Amino acid sequence: MAPSLLSLVVRPLRFFFLIIIPVFVCSSINTSETRGETKALLKWKDSLHINPNHPLLPSWNLLPSHNFTACQWNGITCNEFGNVVKIILPSCNLRGTLQHFNFSSFTNLLKLNLNNNSLYGSIPSHITNLSKLTHLDIGFNHLSGIIPLEIGMLLSIEYFDASNNNLSGSIPISIRNLSNLANLDVHGNKIIGSIPLEIVQLKSLTKLYLYDNNLTGPIPVSIGNMSNLSILSLDGNKIVGFIPPEIGQLKSLTELYLYDNNLSGPIPVSIGNMGNLSILSLDGNKIVGFIPPEIGQLKSLTELYLYDNNLTGPIPVSIGNMSNLSILSLHGNKIVGFIPPEIGQLKSLTELYLYDNNLSGAIFVSIGNMGNLSILSLHGNKIVGFIPPEIGQLKSLTELYLYDNNLTGLIPVSIGNMSNLSILSLHGNKRVGFIPPEIGQLKSLTELYLYDNNLSGPIPVSIGNMGNLSILSLHGNKIVGSIPHEIGQLKSLTKLYLYDNNLSGPIPVSIGNMGNLSILNLHGNKIVGSIPHEIGQLKSLTKLYLYDNNLSGPIPVSIGNMSNLSILRLDGNKIVGSIPHEIGQLKSLTKLYLYDNNLSGSIPVSIGNMSNLSILSLDGNKIVGFIPPEIGQLKSLTELYLYDNNLTGSIPASIGNLKSLAEFGLFTNSITGSIPLEMDNLTNLEYLELTENFLSGYLLGNICLGGRLKWFTADYNHFRGSIRKSLKNCSSLVHVSLLGNQLNGNISEEFGIYPKLEYMDLSNNKFFGKLGRNWGQCPNLTMLNISSNKISGSLPPELGKAIQLHVLDLSSNLLEGTIPKELGQLKLLYILKLNNNTLSSKVPTEIGMLSDLEELDLAENKLSGPFPKHLEQCSNLRDLNLKKNILSGSIPFHIGNFHSLRNVDLSQNMLTGELPLELGHLNMLETLNLSHNNLSGSIPSSFQELISLISVDVSYNQLEGPLPKNKAFIEAPIEALEHDKGLCSSGNNTRLKPCPIQKRNSSKNVIFAVIVSISCSLVLLLFIIVGVVFIHRKRDTNMDESRQTQETVTFYEAWGYNGKKVHEEIIEATENFTNYCIGVGGYGSVYRTLLPTGQVVAVKKFHENGGGAGKEAFESETSALTRARHRNIIKLYGFCSHARHSYLVYEFMEGGSLAKILSDNAKAMQLDWSKRLNIVRGLANAIFYMHYDCCPAIIHRDISSKNVLLDDEYEAHISDFGSAISLHPQSSNWTPFAGTFGYSAPELAYTMEVNEKCDVYSFGVVILELIMGKHPADLILSLSASSSIPDVHQTLPKDLLDHRLSPPENEAAEKVVSVVNIAFTCVQPRPQSRPTMKQVSVKLSTSVP
Repeated sequence: MAPSLLSLVVRPLRFFFLIIIPVFVCSSINTSETRGETKALLKWKDSLHINPNHPLLPSWNLLPSHNFTACQWNGITCNEFGNVVKIILPSCNLRGTLQHFNFSSFTNLLKLNLNNNSLYGSIPSHITNLSKLTHLDIGFNHLSGIIPLEIGMLLSIEYFDASNNNLSGSIPISIRNLSNLANLDVHGNKIIGSIPLEIVQLKSLTKLYLYDNNLTGPIPVSIGNMSNLSILSLDGNKIVGFIPPEIGQLKSLTELYLYDNNLSGPIPVSIGNMGNLSILSLDGNKIVGFIPPEIGQLKSLTELYLYDNNLTGPIPVSIGNMSNLSILSLHGNKIVGFIPPEIGQLKSLTELYLYDNNLSGAIFVSIGNMGNLSILSLHGNKIVGFIPPEIGQLKSLTELYLYDNNLTGLIPVSIGNMSNLSILSLHGNKRVGFIPPEIGQLKSLTELYLYDNNLSGPIPVSIGNMGNLSILSLHGNKIVGSIPHEIGQLKSLTKLYLYDNNLSGPIPVSIGNMGNLSILNLHGNKIVGSIPHEIGQLKSLTKLYLYDNNLSGPIPVSIGNMSNLSILRLDGNKIVGSIPHEIGQLKSLTKLYLYDNNLSGSIPVSIGNMSNLSILSLDGNKIVGFIPPEIGQLKSLTELYLYDNNLTGSIPASIGNLKSLAEFGLFTNSITGSIPLEMDNLTNLEYLELTENFLSGYLLGNICLGGRLKWFTADYNHFRGSIRKSLKNCSSLVHVSLLGNQLNGNISEEFGIYPKLEYMDLSNNKFFGKLGRNWGQCPNLTMLNISSNKISGSLPPELGKAIQLHVLDLSSNLLEGTIPKELGQLKLLYILKLNNNTLSSKVPTEIGMLSDLEELDLAENKLSGPFPKHLEQCSNLRDLNLKKNILSGSIPFHIGNFHSLRNVDLSQNMLTGELPLELGHLNMLETLNLSHNNLSGSIPSSFQELISLISVDVSYNQLEGPLPKNKAFIEAPIEALEHDKGLCSSGNNTRLKPCPIQKRNSSKNVIFAVIVSISCSLVLLLFIIVGVVFIHRKRDTNMDESRQTQETVTFYEAWGYNGKKVHEEIIEATENFTNYCIGVGGYGSVYRTLLPTGQVVAVKKFHENGGGAGKEAFESETSALTRARHRNIIKLYGFCSHARHSYLVYEFMEGGSLAKILSDNAKAMQLDWSKRLNIVRGLANAIFYMHYDCCPAIIHRDISSKNVLLDDEYEAHISDFGSAISLHPQSSNWTPFAGTFGYSAPELAYTMEVNEKCDVYSFGVVILELIMGKHPADLILSLSASSSIPDVHQTLPKDLLDHRLSPPENEAAEKVVSVVNIAFTCVQPRPQSRPTMKQVSVKLSTSVP
């Protein structure tokens, strides 16, 4: 029993020790760990910067109810042993670091999620104590520093997200140890360096997000080994190099994002192997080459983004195989060719972006098959042809962008079927015809852009049905008719642009119903009638443009209700009446333009309420009364224009309150009084124009106090006194004109040095003293006029340093001494007036160096010596006035070299001798005054050739003999012919005594004998000639061909060719001029000829029946081109004057003629603005060379676009010199008309005189044609009807630009503006108003270098 009893006692004890005690020990250990985890969490909690009332963590306390563990805490999950296995605290607004988080206490932790908090500081290296961790998410915090190398010790990790922090440094190579890692996301940091090669060892990785960092270097080629990868996102870095072909091995990949890097090279063809790929994004790189056809193998692809690269070549037809594709974006490349019809097979496609490429051809009709398409963007290409009617089948389409192409034809009526369309943009094409009424069916449309086309016809009334329309833009077309009343139904409309059309009729009163309208622009039409009162209902309107129409009637008072209006433009109409007082209610208005109307009445005082006004323009009206003092309340005003009105009274002192005023125009009024002292406060003033008023008193003392004044005019007022204080130190001045006042003061003390000054006119004042050296230190001065003052002393030689001077007028002063030779340095001077002074000595020879001089007036001085014959070098001199001097000696024969002279006055000198015969060679002479000299002899008979002469005075000389039979002499008054020795009239001037009739009877027999003798000799000579011709006729015929060929040989040998051999080669190559003809002209045909040497030349063969005109053309070309050598003139290789074949051999121009290029849309679009400007320079250089560097000068006479040829680099070459003549100084240069109508100068219609200005006119026409893309016939007609030369400023009107090109921008735009302004001067109707080619070249060299 005892052993049994013992056994019964021992067995339970064994159970206790073997089972219960280990459990107890284990429980004790777990309790210890649990308490350690709890303490660690509480310690970390205490380190956080959180609100005491934080909603998430009140449960984080040691409570008996929780058994003093954390297992019941929010965000904490424990296992069955009470160990923390998950800490899930995303988006809990936790702020603090991880440095106080004791990771070593959490040996069982599997998941740690602290995503989207405000944690900062670095990632602690002891995070590696979480040895069992599988899921770590610390993304969307503010963590910084590097990813610790120890991260590679988290061997169990499967998911790692540290995205959207401020982590830097590189990706640690220890990451290769994370063999279980499936998801790696560190995007949105500042990680640098290359993608480590070790990353490819992560064979379990399925998702890799490295985007939006600063990674550099190439994509490792070993990336192809990551066979399980399904998502690869490397976008938004600085990765370079090619996309490795090995990427095609990633056959599990579904999404590939490489966009926004610096990748280059082509798209690898291996990309076609990625059969599971659904999204491919390579956009925003520098990828080049073609889109590989293999891309069509990606049949699972739903989204393809290749935009903003440098891709070229066509769109592959294989793209039609990608049947699941929903988004295709290829825009912003250089893709060429047609859009393949196969793209119409993409029936799942919802968005198609092909814009901003070089696509051509027509829109494919199969586009109608893409029934799911919602966005179609083809704009910014070179697509031509019609919009296919099939486009109307796209009933899911919401946005259609076809603008900025070359589309022609009508807008298809089927467009009305696209019932879901919200945006329709067809602007910037060549659409013609009417806007179809069916467009009114687009009731979902919110934006309609049809501007800048050639649309005509009326606005359809159906447009009123588009109730959701917010933007309607029809400007820049040729739309006619009235604005339909139905437009008022568009109550959702916010912007309405109808400007620059041919709209007529009144503004419909229904426009007042459009309560949401913010912009209304109707300018540049022919709209008539009054502005409707209902316009005041548009209370949302911010901008109202009605300028440049034919509006009449008054400004409606209801305009004051438009409280949000910021810009109001009513200028350029025929509006009458007063400016309504209610306009002062427009307190949001910043710009008010009412100029060029017929407004009357006074300026309303309420205008002072418009406190935000920056520009006020009331000029060009009939406004009367005073300038209201309230105008001084407009503190924001920068520009104030009140000129060309009938304003009276004085300038109000309150104008001095306008501290921001930069421009103030008050000229041409009847303002009286003085300039108020308060205007000294206008320190921002740049432009001040007070001309033509009745202002008096002194100029402002500190008008340039702010140092910004550029433009100051106060002509024709009654100002007096000194100006020294106001302008002397104003270095900003560019243009000053104070003529016609009573200003005085010492000229040497009144003015300083002005580095920017271009124009100074002080004439007709009372300045005195001597001219200072300062004027020579104004490097930009082009015009200096100090005439009609009391300036004394000598001319300072320093004036010669103002080398930009064009006009120098110091006439009617008290100047004395000599004319300084330094004036010869003013090479650009074209007007020099020193008349009415007391200058003495000779005219310096250096004046003859002024080759651009057109007007020289040295009259009424004490100049002595002989006539200044050195002036013959002034080839452009038109007006020469030397009267009332003491010039002596004879008039030299050199005066015949002054070919441009129109007006000559040598009267009241001491000239002697006979009149030179050469005076009669001045074919352009209009007035001639030689009176009050001591000239003798008879008037040369050559004076009869002066057909342009309209006024002559030869009185008070010793002239005798008959008057020339010239209209000016015949109609001259007796006062112009009296007091001579013995002038008489041969019946042509009844105011003079008739010339005596000489007796000739005694010589009749002698004359008869001479005539008989000569006649007999001529008859005998005629018989001899006929005999010789008859005898040698046959021999000459046989020898002719041989002789002419020998002439050709002589020419070619001079150029290193065997002429006879070349002649035979040309005959053979052209098959005896029966093939290869590329053009036919008036005198001959042109053949493209391939010589055996491989050289291609152009051969111009003259017509065999061309007669004398053809022979003259041949001789003209050979004469001109054998002495003209210039890179912009066609090169002549040789010629042949053969009995059967007379021809010229030229350099062949691959580009063809300018006319042909401009008539071809595709070729014209290749001729961009830089090429066109280069053509301008080339033509100008060539014509300048012909006029000035060839002796004698060559006048082409037929410069036209068909005679301008372009080589393969678009360099211009002038050709066809068949009408060219040499301009001989001693010849009359009168020839029959030659040239091309539309390019020839207008004066050739009534005169046969040819000069260099004929070529200048033709040059201007060609330049305008080049800029406009078409012959400028209408423009030239309007210019000829204008009394002034138009001046285009910063922006060219669109009708002056070739609409096939995008408008020029920035520097190119400035250059085009300069060229157009030069062309305008060249096509002036009067040849005298045109510049010379030298002047054109100078202007081009500065404005279009």
